[in-house]
Amino acid sequence: MSTPYILALDEGTTNAKALAVARDGTVLAAGSAPVPVAYPRPGWVEQDADAVWKAQVEAIRACLGVLDAGPEGVAISNQRESVVAWDARTGAALGPVIGWQDSRTAEFCDWLRSPEREFAVSVATGLSLDPMFSAPKMRYLLDRLGASAGVVDGQVRVGTIDSWLVSRLTGQDSYVIEAGNASRTLLLDLSTLEWSQPMCDLFGVAREILPQVVASNADFGSTRGLDVLPDGVPVVGVLGDSHAALFGHGCRTPAEGKATYGTGSSVMVPAGAQPSVRRGVSTTLAWLTEEPVYGYEGNVVASGTAMDWAARLLGVEAGKGLDALAATVEDAAGVSLVPAFTGLGAPWWDRQAVGVITGVTAGSSRGHLARAALESVAHQVADVVDALGAQDLTVLHADGGATASCLLMQTQADLLGRDVMVSADAEISALGAALMGFTRLGWEVPTPLPGQQEQGGRRYHPVLDEHQRSCARTRWSHALARSRLAPGA
Repeated sequence: MSTPYILALDEGTTNAKALAVARDGTVLAAGSAPVPVAYPRPGWVEQDADAVWKAQVEAIRACLGVLDAGPEGVAISNQRESVVAWDARTGAALGPVIGWQDSRTAEFCDWLRSPEREFAVSVATGLSLDPMFSAPKMRYLLDRLGASAGVVDGQVRVGTIDSWLVSRLTGQDSYVIEAGNASRTLLLDLSTLEWSQPMCDLFGVAREILPQVVASNADFGSTRGLDVLPDGVPVVGVLGDSHAALFGHGCRTPAEGKATYGTGSSVMVPAGAQPSVRRGVSTTLAWLTEEPVYGYEGNVVASGTAMDWAARLLGVEAGKGLDALAATVEDAAGVSLVPAFTGLGAPWWDRQAVGVITGVTAGSSRGHLARAALESVAHQVADVVDALGAQDLTVLHADGGATASCLLMQTQADLLGRDVMVSADAEISALGAALMGFTRLGWEVPTPLPGQQEQGGRRYHPVLDEHQRSCARTRWSHALARSRLAPGA
């Protein structure tokens, strides 16, 4: 007898993955395919929407190719804030995916900016007026289609990656957006969980052309017209990747938060059933089932990007090569790297910040710069944790590719002064989405959750004393101040 499973799709910034997740949380099979990223101009980050879909199909095919039965349902974890527009009749993309890291709309955001507007945006949406979020990107795409003034005969659809994937999976039958993803657009009212007319007016995005907001375990429709999946498989759960990781880690109280180390980093802690605003970080909808669960979150724009950049600069392999080079020295010897390649995200929200390397002396080596690159990731995450005001946080769950670096994880624990627990499964976002799908199908959620299972020796305790930690954080603050100097200052 075949084992029932959910097909969990994880569409990330650089890879599309597919996992077959059984009812007990076991991964039966997996597939993946790379997704290209283009940087056509400084500050611009684009992807080919068709290439995103083709990579996801390739991952599905690789996963299902070793199984003898189809899935009971499909769940999706997706990169958030990235935006795509497409033709409602054919499903053809009408332009590139404008990536979440993209800062081309920074001037537009600055043009909108005023104390009154920033306050109104924060109160309504829980977010900052920043080009990372979706609404400015939507306006940009619609402007180029001549569609920003209103509805264009229902022919143009615009949404985040989850909307795009669901639309493609269902043969254009479904035009919806999961509520947590919608909360990252700058257009969703956090209190009503409906599109905000004042925010739509502010950004010039007609409310009528936006997808319908639905719960995280809603009826998203069923597969239709695909070569890779049979017709009629229900789409049973959708979560943004960071939200899926929080769900998969089992974080339900402020005592446990999570950090995802990917191209960028997301740090999130649960915030209960009522929205409230904290300065410097986002209030976001973590997920919506019978009732909403909110979270406080800070987003680091460049973490994996910073380490990959340093690896290319130093002529070593990304990942293990950079890690090995960093381990050749005891510390960064005063060298700091601030990877503000497209400005800084939380808690600074400063898109005018520039990348800098400080503290370089004649004795600085390649190892010191490699170490500084790893430390830059840990410092940025620590900045967000400080801004979250997470006094109750006792342990930070960690997931993502960079958690393979023991040096980075130990550095993170040292700079936080808290334990860091690495997930037992590297694919926690896909697993979290699958578990959300379980709730739709009526399957029992396994205990312990996959993200709560520790690998041997993968819990890191801080070893720096308070004085050492304070000195390291002060040195980082000085480097940040240089990064944020106005041009010509």
